[in-house]
Formats: sequence, structure tokens, C-alpha cells
Amino acid sequence: MTPGARIKASVELLLEIDQGRQPADTVMNGYFRSRRYVGSRDRRSISDMVYNMIRRRSGLDWWIDRVMASFPTSKPLDGAGRLRARIITDLILNGDHRAAQMSELFNGNRHCPNLLTAHERALAEHLEGQPFDHEEMPANVAYEFPAWMEPHLMDRWGDDLGRQMQALNRPAPVDLRVNLIKGTRDEARSALTGEGLFAENTPLSPLGLRLTGRARLGGLSAFQNGQIDVQDEGSQILSLLVDARPGMTVVDFCAGAGGKSLALAGSMGTTAGKPDNLNGRIIACDVSNKRLRRMDNRLVRAGIRTGVIRRTLSSEQDRWVDRNKEVAQRVLVDAPCSGSGTWRRNPDQKDQVSAEEFAALLRRQQSILEHAARLVQPGGRLIYATCAMLSAENEDQVTRFLNDRDGFRILPIGEIWGETVGGDCPADGPFLQLTPADTNTDGFFCAVLERTG
Repeated sequence: MTPGARIKASVELLLEIDQGRQPADTVMNGYFRSRRYVGSRDRRSISDMVYNMIRRRSGLDWWIDRVMASFPTSKPLDGAGRLRARIITDLILNGDHRAAQMSELFNGNRHCPNLLTAHERALAEHLEGQPFDHEEMPANVAYEFPAWMEPHLMDRWGDDLGRQMQALNRPAPVDLRVNLIKGTRDEARSALTGEGLFAENTPLSPLGLRLTGRARLGGLSAFQNGQIDVQDEGSQILSLLVDARPGMTVVDFCAGAGGKSLALAGSMGTTAGKPDNLNGRIIACDVSNKRLRRMDNRLVRAGIRTGVIRRTLSSEQDRWVDRNKEVAQRVLVDAPCSGSGTWRRNPDQKDQVSAEEFAALLRRQQSILEHAARLVQPGGRLIYATCAMLSAENEDQVTRFLNDRDGFRILPIGEIWGETVGGDCPADGPFLQLTPADTNTDGFFCAVLERTG
């Protein structure tokens, strides 16, 4: 594909992402599946351009509005016009292109974008020679986060906000979790090497491998036979902190598509002589039957045919919860959240939650935590986690729960880490907060609570 054709494809993808509700990666996978003639290098180039546009959207829009405001006859940009302006702005400010080159890329030929408008040419000329970062940018623009989140992020990080947000805006590595039911980490790494890929051991998780390059994992034998699955190192650690042991009943209360349930299954081991049966049981719950059914192929690939029970709930208040009080030694609540800890993988999710929706989300987290706690046996553990960075979703929720309900206590995360993950725990206090800047993982929070009565 020509550079202009890549730009046109990027505009098409960005428009589809902006107009729909599907995640960017889902949209791109569908786009490329219907265009199998697009080679791997072109796919990579287009994907990079799309994700860079999304990661830098606030800064790009700030520059566009700043420059266009000086045009006496400029009109508000519509969806496609705004996307074209973003690409022009990014190519000049971040791509080392000159204004004169824009006419070569936007040339109107087949498979290339339409000719530049007069305002687009003027935009390119005004931008040439400017730095992307500007001292007049407000913090939410400079660091690419929703403006309403600023008080929450400042409360979390204060003067460290810039470092933390810069790490959240960088692309994430590809982390793999080794399925212990199918073999060791060394064996999985050797299998990847045999397929031409190099992977390093993750520094924190004893189950993880980190690829040093890119790969289409679906075609790998190690993926197809269940030796590996895609899972961020932080998520692997969360699964280990549950401390699921053979013979236990473990509830994964917000299981989704089952990534953590699969990891928990590896921790619980297998029954001797029956490699496809868990020693114990995992009850994977979710309000979406569609998400739970996505576990089917993953369970088969991982070598798990029995021992995982899927339960679709109407809500966290489903009657099943009351009928199964004190059923489990471990209950994991990976609560729905703002998703701010995953922005480096899902930058398109930054604007999915408004301030009003966030307030409702906090109330739902409280309700989920309260009802899930009923499933914990005396002496068992309730593990509360989010892939979020905001105190309101994390420490504040745990504190509120403990203030409102007797019979639970916090277990020091360092002790649990030593028993389950091993090595030095990166947290000093009672809770765990992982961040891209500090641990090169996605952002995760975890609190382990023990039921005392």
C-alpha cells in the first residue's frame, strides 16, 4: 500500500471506531479480516497510526482548535473532517512531515484520501515548525486524560502525575501466561523459540513471558495447544494473590470471558491421572452469558474439561447469591471500573465513562462487594480488585466496606505476595497498586480481606 492508502484506511478505521461502541481492537480485527489482501507490514503501519491518533487525540484537537480559530471563515469540523485534520496535525508535529508533503499524500487518487481543502492546507502550513507539547496545554490535554478525572488523578499522584500518565500513554508489551496444566514456563519459552519468537521471563509473575517483538499469536502451536494465553503480568499477579489451592471452591464473581478463571485453574492443579479435571471447582459468574460462553474454546484449549462451572447472574443481587452463602474459600471480585489502568492497551476507552457514569459505577462497586462477601466462608478470603488507578474505586471502597460490615479484616499484601508470588512485593502498605510507570504492568489494585466470623 502507498502511504496515502494507509492514511485513507486509518481514516476509515478511526471513523468506524468513533461512530460505534466496539473497542478499537475489535473494529480493527474485523476491518483486516475483510481485507486479507492487506499485508502484515501495512497492517502494522495502519494499526500504529490509528492507535497514535487515539493516544494523542486531546493534544491533536488542542492544536487544531488553536490554529483553526485564527481562520476567519472556518467552520466546525464534522467527524471525517476532524479525523483528517488530526492525521495532518500528527504527521507534521509527530511524524517529521512538511506541509508541502500533505498534498502528495492527500492527492485524490484511487485508494488515497481526497484532495486537501484550503483550510487543511492552511492548517498544515501553520503547524510546520511547532512542537507537539506546548506550555499552554492544560494538564488533561498534555497528559491525555478526561478533564473530570483531574482531581481524582491529582489525589492519587500529585506531583508524580506527569510520570505516571506518560507511562499510561505508551504502548504496552505483549505478556503471556504459561498454563501450568500443560507444562512449565521453560517449556513454553522453548516452544516459542522453536516458532521463531523470543520471549523473556516477566520480572514479577512466575507464570509470565514477555515477547520482545510482535506476533500473530493465533497461529502459534503454543497458543493453539494451550501452553500459553495472552494476559498482562499484572492480571497474572492478581490471579496468584487469590491463593487458589487444590480442593477449594473458588468464585470468580465478575468473570467476564474467563481469563482469571483460567489462571486460577492452573493454580489449583489437576487430579492425578485425570489431566482434564480440576482438583476443586471454580464458579465463574457474570451478568453476560455471551461473555461467559467465550470461555468454551479457551477451556478446551487449556485442557480443562470439568471443574469450571459457569453461572449467569441477573445482577449481583441474584437469588443464587443468597442460596449459596458461605460456599467458597476464595471469592475474587474483579469489579467493573473506569478501566484507567488499561489505557495503554485500550486508549479508546478513556472517554467511555463520564463523571455522572463514574458516580453510578462507584455505587455499583459497593453493591457488588457487599453481595459477593456473602459467598465467603469463615476463614476464607475476599479479594477485591480493579484495573483502575483512582482511590475512589480502590482504597475508598475497601475502607467503606470495612466500616459498614463487621467480620472482615485486611491481610497485609506483602505477606500474601510472599506466599503466592514470591520475591519482593512492590507495595509498602496493606494494598497493592501496580502501575505502568512503577512496574511496567497495566494498572491494577488489589486488597485481600479475610472473613473472621
